[in-house]
Amino acid sequence: MTVAIQCEQLTKRFGQRVAVNSLTLSVPKGSIYGFLGPNGSGKSTTIRMLCGLLTPTSGTGTVLGFDVMTQSEEIKQRIGYMSQKFSLYEDLTVEENLDFYAGVYQLTSSQRKQRKAELIEMAGLKGRDKQLAGSLSGGWKQRLALSCALLHNPELLILDEPTAGVDPVSRRIFWDVIHELAKQGITVLVTTHYMDEAQTCDWIGFIFFGNLLAQGTPQELIDGMEVGNLEDVFIELVKREEERLAKAGAGEGGVR
Repeated sequence: MTVAIQCEQLTKRFGQRVAVNSLTLSVPKGSIYGFLGPNGSGKSTTIRMLCGLLTPTSGTGTVLGFDVMTQSEEIKQRIGYMSQKFSLYEDLTVEENLDFYAGVYQLTSSQRKQRKAELIEMAGLKGRDKQLAGSLSGGWKQRLALSCALLHNPELLILDEPTAGVDPVSRRIFWDVIHELAKQGITVLVTTHYMDEAQTCDWIGFIFFGNLLAQGTPQELIDGMEVGNLEDVFIELVKREEERLAKAGAGEGGVR
Protein backbone atom coordinates (compact mmCIF):
# COMPACT_ATOMS: atom_id res chain seq x y z
CA MET A 1 0.00 0.00 0.00
CA THR A 2 1.41 3.39 -1.01
CA VAL A 3 0.99 5.96 1.75
CA ALA A 4 0.33 9.69 1.16
CA ILE A 5 0.52 10.73 4.82
CA GLN A 6 2.47 8.95 7.54
CA CYS A 7 2.79 10.20 11.12
CA GLU A 8 4.58 8.58 14.05
CA GLN A 9 4.18 10.03 17.54
CA LEU A 10 3.56 13.50 16.06
CA THR A 11 3.16 15.98 18.92
CA LYS A 12 2.51 19.71 19.20
CA ARG A 13 2.75 21.63 22.47
CA PHE A 14 1.90 25.26 23.13
CA GLY A 15 3.64 25.94 26.42
CA GLN A 16 2.22 23.43 28.90
CA ARG A 17 -0.79 22.61 26.71
CA VAL A 18 -0.59 19.55 24.48
CA ALA A 19 -2.69 20.24 21.36
CA VAL A 20 -1.76 17.01 19.55
CA ASN A 21 -0.47 14.08 21.57
CA SER A 22 1.74 11.41 19.94
CA LEU A 23 -0.41 11.11 16.82
CA THR A 24 0.26 8.03 14.70
CA LEU A 25 -1.75 7.57 11.51
CA SER A 26 -1.45 6.47 7.89
CA VAL A 27 -3.46 7.76 4.94
CA PRO A 28 -3.31 5.52 1.84
CA LYS A 29 -2.72 7.26 -1.47
CA GLY A 30 -5.88 7.83 -3.49
CA SER A 31 -8.17 7.37 -0.49
CA ILE A 32 -10.59 9.67 1.33
CA TYR A 33 -9.63 9.90 5.00
CA GLY A 34 -12.21 11.46 7.33
CA PHE A 35 -10.59 13.15 10.33
CA LEU A 36 -13.28 13.53 13.00
CA GLY A 37 -13.44 15.14 16.41
CA PRO A 38 -15.14 17.90 18.43
CA ASN A 39 -14.05 21.52 18.11
CA GLY A 40 -10.75 22.01 19.92
CA SER A 41 -9.76 18.35 19.63
CA GLY A 42 -6.56 18.99 17.62
CA LYS A 43 -7.78 18.56 14.03
CA SER A 44 -6.77 22.00 12.78
CA THR A 45 -3.41 21.87 14.58
CA THR A 46 -2.70 18.52 12.92
CA ILE A 47 -3.66 19.91 9.52
CA ARG A 48 -1.41 22.93 9.98
CA MET A 49 1.53 20.62 10.76
CA LEU A 50 0.79 18.45 7.71
CA CYS A 51 0.54 21.53 5.48
CA GLY A 52 3.96 22.73 6.62
CA LEU A 53 2.50 25.79 8.38
CA LEU A 54 3.33 24.68 11.92
CA THR A 55 6.46 22.89 13.11
CA PRO A 56 5.79 19.83 15.29
CA THR A 57 7.28 19.78 18.78
CA SER A 58 8.33 16.15 18.39
CA GLY A 59 7.64 12.97 16.45
CA THR A 60 7.95 12.38 12.72
CA GLY A 61 5.72 12.82 9.72
CA THR A 62 5.86 12.68 5.95
CA VAL A 63 3.44 14.07 3.38
CA LEU A 64 3.81 12.71 -0.15
CA GLY A 65 7.25 11.48 0.91
CA PHE A 66 8.44 14.86 2.22
CA ASP A 67 9.40 15.48 5.84
CA VAL A 68 7.08 17.85 7.74
CA MET A 69 10.03 19.08 9.81
CA THR A 70 12.46 19.97 7.05
CA GLN A 71 10.63 20.03 3.69
CA SER A 72 7.60 22.22 4.28
CA GLU A 73 8.04 24.18 1.04
CA GLU A 74 8.03 21.01 -1.05
CA ILE A 75 4.83 19.94 0.72
CA LYS A 76 3.09 23.28 0.11
CA GLN A 77 3.77 23.04 -3.62
CA ARG A 78 2.06 19.66 -3.90
CA ILE A 79 -1.06 20.03 -1.79
CA GLY A 80 -4.34 21.89 -2.13
CA TYR A 81 -5.96 23.34 0.99
CA MET A 82 -9.48 24.59 1.56
CA SER A 83 -10.71 26.00 4.86
CA GLN A 84 -14.20 26.15 6.32
CA LYS A 85 -14.24 29.94 6.11
CA PHE A 86 -14.51 31.33 2.59
CA SER A 87 -11.09 32.86 2.01
CA LEU A 88 -11.26 34.05 -1.60
CA TYR A 89 -11.76 37.61 -2.83
CA GLU A 90 -15.44 38.52 -2.71
CA ASP A 91 -14.98 41.67 -4.80
CA LEU A 92 -13.49 39.63 -7.67
CA THR A 93 -15.47 37.51 -10.10
CA VAL A 94 -15.28 33.74 -10.28
CA GLU A 95 -12.91 33.96 -13.24
CA GLU A 96 -10.76 36.66 -11.62
CA ASN A 97 -10.32 34.54 -8.49
CA LEU A 98 -9.22 31.61 -10.63
CA ASP A 99 -6.83 33.88 -12.55
CA PHE A 100 -5.36 35.22 -9.30
CA TYR A 101 -4.63 31.75 -7.91
CA ALA A 102 -3.30 30.59 -11.26
CA GLY A 103 -0.78 33.40 -10.90
CA VAL A 104 0.05 32.38 -7.33
CA TYR A 105 0.72 28.82 -8.53
CA GLN A 106 2.74 30.20 -11.48
CA LEU A 107 0.73 28.43 -14.16
CA THR A 108 1.63 29.21 -17.75
CA SER A 109 -0.92 30.91 -19.99
CA SER A 110 -1.87 27.61 -21.66
CA GLN A 111 -2.04 25.78 -18.33
CA ARG A 112 -4.24 28.52 -16.90
CA LYS A 113 -6.66 28.40 -19.80
CA GLN A 114 -6.93 24.62 -19.72
CA ARG A 115 -7.31 24.29 -15.94
CA LYS A 116 -9.87 27.09 -15.72
CA ALA A 117 -12.03 25.43 -18.35
CA GLU A 118 -11.71 22.02 -16.66
CA LEU A 119 -12.52 23.29 -13.18
CA ILE A 120 -15.41 25.53 -14.21
CA GLU A 121 -16.90 22.47 -15.89
CA MET A 122 -16.19 20.19 -12.92
CA ALA A 123 -17.68 22.59 -10.37
CA GLY A 124 -20.69 23.47 -12.50
CA LEU A 125 -19.65 27.14 -12.53
CA LYS A 126 -20.25 27.60 -16.25
CA GLY A 127 -22.30 30.75 -16.75
CA ARG A 128 -21.22 32.16 -13.38
CA ASP A 129 -17.64 33.01 -14.34
CA LYS A 130 -18.43 36.76 -14.51
CA GLN A 131 -20.35 36.77 -11.23
CA LEU A 132 -18.79 38.38 -8.16
CA ALA A 133 -17.68 35.76 -5.66
CA GLY A 134 -19.34 37.71 -2.85
CA SER A 135 -22.74 37.34 -4.49
CA LEU A 136 -22.55 33.52 -4.63
CA SER A 137 -24.47 31.34 -2.18
CA GLY A 138 -22.55 29.27 0.36
CA GLY A 139 -22.58 26.13 -1.78
CA TRP A 140 -21.33 27.91 -4.89
CA LYS A 141 -18.63 29.71 -2.90
CA GLN A 142 -17.31 26.37 -1.67
CA ARG A 143 -17.25 25.00 -5.21
CA LEU A 144 -15.21 28.02 -6.28
CA ALA A 145 -12.85 27.61 -3.31
CA LEU A 146 -12.38 23.95 -4.21
CA SER A 147 -11.62 24.88 -7.83
CA CYS A 148 -8.95 27.35 -6.70
CA ALA A 149 -7.38 24.69 -4.46
CA LEU A 150 -7.20 22.30 -7.43
CA LEU A 151 -5.73 24.68 -10.03
CA HIS A 152 -2.16 23.38 -9.72
CA ASN A 153 -3.15 19.68 -9.90
CA PRO A 154 -2.24 18.82 -6.28
CA GLU A 155 -1.57 15.21 -5.31
CA LEU A 156 -3.20 15.74 -1.90
CA LEU A 157 -6.29 17.78 -1.07
CA ILE A 158 -6.88 18.88 2.54
CA LEU A 159 -10.40 20.07 3.32
CA ASP A 160 -11.19 21.58 6.73
CA GLU A 161 -14.97 21.31 7.28
CA PRO A 162 -15.68 22.25 3.65
CA THR A 163 -19.48 21.91 3.86
CA ALA A 164 -20.19 23.54 7.22
CA GLY A 165 -23.30 25.67 6.88
CA VAL A 166 -24.00 24.48 3.34
CA ASP A 167 -27.45 23.21 2.34
CA PRO A 168 -27.98 19.41 1.95
CA VAL A 169 -28.22 19.46 -1.86
CA SER A 170 -24.98 21.42 -2.21
CA ARG A 171 -23.31 19.10 0.30
CA ARG A 172 -24.28 16.07 -1.75
CA ILE A 173 -22.98 17.64 -4.98
CA PHE A 174 -19.75 18.69 -3.26
CA TRP A 175 -19.13 15.15 -2.02
CA ASP A 176 -19.85 13.70 -5.44
CA VAL A 177 -16.98 15.87 -6.67
CA ILE A 178 -14.71 14.68 -3.84
CA HIS A 179 -15.34 11.04 -4.71
CA GLU A 180 -14.67 11.71 -8.37
CA LEU A 181 -11.33 13.34 -7.46
CA ALA A 182 -10.37 10.28 -5.40
CA LYS A 183 -11.13 8.06 -8.39
CA GLN A 184 -8.63 10.17 -10.33
CA GLY A 185 -5.94 9.30 -7.75
CA ILE A 186 -6.05 12.43 -5.59
CA THR A 187 -5.75 11.73 -1.86
CA VAL A 188 -8.27 13.60 0.29
CA LEU A 189 -7.97 14.38 4.00
CA VAL A 190 -11.23 15.94 5.19
CA THR A 191 -12.64 17.05 8.52
CA THR A 192 -16.41 17.07 9.01
CA HIS A 193 -19.05 17.03 11.73
CA TYR A 194 -21.59 15.36 9.44
CA MET A 195 -21.65 11.63 10.06
CA ASP A 196 -23.46 10.92 6.78
CA GLU A 197 -20.44 12.44 5.00
CA ALA A 198 -17.99 10.51 7.15
CA GLN A 199 -19.79 7.27 6.34
CA THR A 200 -18.73 7.63 2.68
CA CYS A 201 -15.00 7.97 3.52
CA ASP A 202 -12.63 5.07 2.90
CA TRP A 203 -10.93 5.53 6.27
CA ILE A 204 -11.76 7.41 9.45
CA GLY A 205 -9.76 8.62 12.42
CA PHE A 206 -11.33 9.96 15.65
CA ILE A 207 -9.35 12.52 17.64
CA PHE A 208 -10.27 13.93 21.07
CA PHE A 209 -8.20 16.21 23.31
CA GLY A 210 -5.27 15.67 20.95
CA ASN A 211 -5.40 11.88 21.19
CA LEU A 212 -6.26 9.61 18.26
CA LEU A 213 -8.86 7.29 19.78
CA ALA A 214 -9.48 4.94 16.86
CA GLN A 215 -9.06 4.61 13.11
CA GLY A 216 -10.25 2.21 10.44
CA THR A 217 -12.94 1.88 7.81
CA PRO A 218 -16.43 3.09 8.82
CA GLN A 219 -17.75 -0.46 8.97
CA GLU A 220 -14.77 -1.73 10.97
CA LEU A 221 -15.35 0.95 13.58
CA ILE A 222 -19.10 0.30 13.77
CA ASP A 223 -18.58 -3.46 14.08
CA GLY A 224 -15.74 -3.09 16.56
CA MET A 225 -17.79 -0.89 18.89
CA GLU A 226 -20.90 -3.04 18.37
CA VAL A 227 -23.12 -0.03 17.67
CA GLY A 228 -25.46 0.92 14.86
CA ASN A 229 -23.76 3.91 13.21
CA LEU A 230 -20.78 6.25 13.22
CA GLU A 231 -22.48 8.80 15.46
CA ASP A 232 -22.80 6.12 18.15
CA VAL A 233 -19.12 5.20 17.60
CA PHE A 234 -18.16 8.84 18.12
CA ILE A 235 -20.28 9.22 21.28
CA GLU A 236 -18.99 5.97 22.79
CA LEU A 237 -15.34 6.80 22.09
CA VAL A 238 -15.67 10.25 23.67
CA LYS A 239 -17.46 8.77 26.69
CA ARG A 240 -14.72 6.20 27.24
CA GLU A 241 -11.96 8.79 26.85
CA GLU A 242 -13.64 11.19 29.30
CA GLU A 243 -13.91 8.35 31.84
CA ARG A 244 -10.24 7.46 31.33
CA LEU A 245 -9.15 11.07 31.78
CA ALA A 246 -11.32 11.45 34.89
CA LYS A 247 -9.73 8.36 36.45
CA ALA A 248 -6.25 9.55 35.52
CA GLY A 249 -6.98 12.93 37.08
CA ALA A 250 -8.29 11.31 40.27
CA GLY A 251 -5.19 9.14 40.44
CA GLU A 252 -2.89 12.12 40.11
CA GLY A 253 -4.84 13.96 42.78
CA GLY A 254 -4.49 10.98 45.13
CA VAL A 255 -0.73 10.84 44.67
CA ARG A 256 -0.36 14.49 45.47
